[in-house]
Amino acid sequence: MVAKITIPKSIEAALNYNEKKVQKGNAVCLHAANYLKDANEMNFYQKLGGFQRLNSLNERATTKTLHVSLNFDPSEKLPENKLLQIASDYMQKIGFGEQPYLVYKHEDAGHPHIHIVSTTIKADGSRINTHNIGRNQGEKARKEIEQTYGLIKAERQQQLRSPGIKAVDIEKVIYGKHETKRSISNVVSAVFSSYKFCSLPEFNAALKQFNVVADRGKEDGRIYKNRGLVYRVLDADGNKVGVPIKASSISCKPTLDNLEKKFTANETAKETLKPFVKVKLDDCLAQSPATMKDLIEHLKNKNIYTLLRQNTEGRLYGITFVDNQNKCVFNGSDLGKGYSAAAIQSNLSNPSLDKTVRQEEKESSHSSGSVGKEMFVAKDKEKANTIPATKDNLLDTLLSTKEQFGNTPYSLLKKKRKKKRKNPNS
Repeated sequence: MVAKITIPKSIEAALNYNEKKVQKGNAVCLHAANYLKDANEMNFYQKLGGFQRLNSLNERATTKTLHVSLNFDPSEKLPENKLLQIASDYMQKIGFGEQPYLVYKHEDAGHPHIHIVSTTIKADGSRINTHNIGRNQGEKARKEIEQTYGLIKAERQQQLRSPGIKAVDIEKVIYGKHETKRSISNVVSAVFSSYKFCSLPEFNAALKQFNVVADRGKEDGRIYKNRGLVYRVLDADGNKVGVPIKASSISCKPTLDNLEKKFTANETAKETLKPFVKVKLDDCLAQSPATMKDLIEHLKNKNIYTLLRQNTEGRLYGITFVDNQNKCVFNGSDLGKGYSAAAIQSNLSNPSLDKTVRQEEKESSHSSGSVGKEMFVAKDKEKANTIPATKDNLLDTLLSTKEQFGNTPYSLLKKKRKKKRKNPNS
């Protein structure tokens, strides 16, 4: 069992995330612990009210929400009563057994998992200390529950979900050609045969996590003009080191011509995997990461490698996600407006605004009911600050990995100072 504890900024965000899944038919609220009514007898506002009554007792606390996800191996088909027992034991062991909490079973991923939402404010107004709760109480509880219920251990799950490709050992590569070729061949062959990508930049995104890159050389060079391709090792700073290896010398023949055949064949296959990647991204964004570094770490825990594309001045203009579980690569803007680099940066500084954008993409019509109103409560407040659709479409085009122009939106560019021309007579 893999257990993850996050502390969202608001109880509304955590509750909205789970209730929206219920409304979509992708989740079910199994239980309302320490509430006066059963889960199926309460609407959204009654569930929210149970938390808000306690939260109002402590005005000083800045974080009052606990969001837990308990993830099980796909081979573990656990009945709902067993899931509730595990949830109850886990919450008791981490010190939240007496708190009101809601248990949701999610059914939109490749493995069974439950989410638990609770408040850190107790009935006397004091706050439960959550500092290092995941590493301390959480880890102890996880191991005890794995033992009690005979679950597959988290360490074993991580092994099963790992990419299965060994990254190139940079220290060994610098010593000679034979080690370089063997290491590069192993990585390239594995990525070429098992990952779904539709462009050379996407292929490179998958390779770079293993310290390898496919290089066409300079545009005015002989290799580029002859449609050649070589593979290089990257050091820790992303610089090319060691001896370049010709594509034609690698057993799977990952030449430019053969890669382009892959690009076409992978387009349809990738479409079926897109929803799985978006679910993982939504899960991570729902945890309200404060910085891009935090988001990347959350995605790493879900076996997604994130590649940021920046210009020479360090400005972010694109983002690519490599899902190592489903073996597919997506440019953020290809997943939708809400997942582009610009939208994610906006989400980190203003979560409610980008959340609305991503929800609008998923809805074919306006949502109705109490949950729908709650999800879009920020829409009117932020309407004046949102970017027109035409600009969003232009931005998506500029950020596309297939073009690779390296453009930066005009609004993000700093005005350059005009250089004074030198007087030739001075």
